[in-house]
Amino acid sequence: MARYTESSCRRCRRYGAKLFLKGDRCSSEKCAFDRRKYVPGQHGNTGRRVKVTDFGIHLVEKQKAKFYYGLMERQFARYYNEASKQRKIPTGDRLIQLLELRLDNVLYRLGIAPSRPMARQMVLHRKVFVNNHYVNIPSFRVKVGDIITFKSEVKDNVYVKHSLERNLAIPEWLSFDASAYQAEVLNLPDKETANAPFNDQLIVEFYSK
Repeated sequence: MARYTESSCRRCRRYGAKLFLKGDRCSSEKCAFDRRKYVPGQHGNTGRRVKVTDFGIHLVEKQKAKFYYGLMERQFARYYNEASKQRKIPTGDRLIQLLELRLDNVLYRLGIAPSRPMARQMVLHRKVFVNNHYVNIPSFRVKVGDIITFKSEVKDNVYVKHSLERNLAIPEWLSFDASAYQAEVLNLPDKETANAPFNDQLIVEFYSK
């Protein structure tokens, strides 16, 4: 299946939620989602109400989550299947936990990368170490106690510098030493700290039908 290549802003508008697909740029006043709060397309601004079925409501939440973390359909389904096979915590909570533990998402949460696509690129280009070993798989799942470091050239990257200047609040389950460019996974993430813009329970109901 080909990767979705249409405008990121159209996706946010279609699903009625800011998914931060462009990272920093989604927070600016020029964001198309803030300027045009109606669905894209020829008839998007006509004011006509479109009846949404129960299936459609559940599908939208699944699509939000999939695009928010930058996954393809099969990838997302695999995460859900894994989450549903355990019984320790609710399936929706475990699903979010698994998605948050992806290495590309961790770089984004640390503020090293201004967006998940750039975080994915950093991993693919072998700029990241986990426990002193190169990792070039964006979906690599970090564990509690893992130490994340970077190639020296990352410190001179203008996009990384700009991203760190934002001084974003780092989730409590992560720590980051900005002077040494070293991060550590302290705990497992939870749904509250993820603050994801979708309803995980509706996703569970979508796959349960």
